[in-house]
Amino acid sequence: MVYILKITIMKTLFTIVLLCISTLLWGQNYTQKYNELYDRTEFYNSYGNLIGYAKYNSLYDRLEYYQQGYEKRNNLYNQNEEYDSYGNVKYKKKWNDLYQRYEIYDTYGNMVGYYKWNELYRRWEFISK
Repeated sequence: MVYILKITIMKTLFTIVLLCISTLLWGQNYTQKYNELYDRTEFYNSYGNLIGYAKYNSLYDRLEYYQQGYEKRNNLYNQNEEYDSYGNVKYKKKWNDLYQRYEIYDTYGNMVGYYKWNELYRRWEFISK
């Protein structure tokens, strides 16, 4: 009887410790806010970066979640590289001083478009090739 009680207490204690550790390791600080322009709820990490968003799909009557990738600077080639959530390169972004724009290249090195600053609307606009 005492042996079974000790095992039960140890299992309960182990479960509590495991839950506390997993909460500390996996608990992330993020904020969410609704974006009226895109009609979606956006999730931001503690640094203010967009990490994903949720959007209602009326066709399937469900809420769908999308995870954002990340961007990394490559100083060797003087460009930024955009990665998907699995770590695969989606595209490369390079600044062009002559045209004052960010040019976007696919993984094969073909230019697919560019971002140009629109002073009137004070935003970056994408122009596809």
